[in-house]
Amino acid sequence: MLLNFTKMHGLGNDFVVINALAQAVDLGSEQVRRIAHRRFGIGCDQVLLIRPARNGAADFLCSIYNSDGSEAEQCGNGMRCVAAYLRDNGIISKDELVAETGAGLVKLCFEGDLVRVNMGRPDFEPRRIPLAATGQRQLYTVEVDGTDIEFAALSLGNPHAVIAVDDVDCAPVTVIGPQLQHFDLFPNSVNVGFMQVLDSSHIRLRVYERGAGETLACGTGACAAVIAGIKVYNLDSNVEVSLPGGSLKVSWDGNDEPVWMTGPGTTVYEGSIEL
Repeated sequence: MLLNFTKMHGLGNDFVVINALAQAVDLGSEQVRRIAHRRFGIGCDQVLLIRPARNGAADFLCSIYNSDGSEAEQCGNGMRCVAAYLRDNGIISKDELVAETGAGLVKLCFEGDLVRVNMGRPDFEPRRIPLAATGQRQLYTVEVDGTDIEFAALSLGNPHAVIAVDDVDCAPVTVIGPQLQHFDLFPNSVNVGFMQVLDSSHIRLRVYERGAGETLACGTGACAAVIAGIKVYNLDSNVEVSLPGGSLKVSWDGNDEPVWMTGPGTTVYEGSIEL
């Protein structure tokens, strides 16, 4: 099978975008891993498959596959890239789009060259994150290698743990991240964010993503960090999130309001691969 694709990135969080609106494309986990492999394939953090929507309120369906072949419910950076792909290729010309994902419907709005994404409402209920904890708290504690680590936990369609650190450059991201992902505390694994608060409207962040490892940027991780920062560390409602790959703007008015994220979606090149 010859598969056409577009390589894109959102602040260095890179994707292989495949248009399956007009053709049937069925990828198995082994094929996803081959596509995502950085030495034997194209190389990416996630593979994004654009399909016809099943929900009549959506413009398209996006299936999200991590580099290890597993499927993810949500991907903020990926949604921006898919929106940019559809606009740049003249497939959809509207200023606002609705994407169907594993986490539900996602609203996408174009703001010049940027895309603003409604990431939905955060869920803090442990059983829905899911988190194996009794009772909902602002901070939870887990012991890792004899050290107690505090974290905030929430879901944005996918599970997140957010850890406050003094300096993200020195944070043990690649040590604690994978360890937490394999704890029974997180039945469906977890995206682990390491957040450094610079001031009330600016944070730095590194994220160890479920199924992909540390990435240069994570949209849902940025939103989760801001939400946790607003609830626990007195952040403002509008925050700049500086990630290794660049900056995102995240806003959340609290309570039952949705969180919004704004950033770019960039095309790198187009090509084809034989599977």
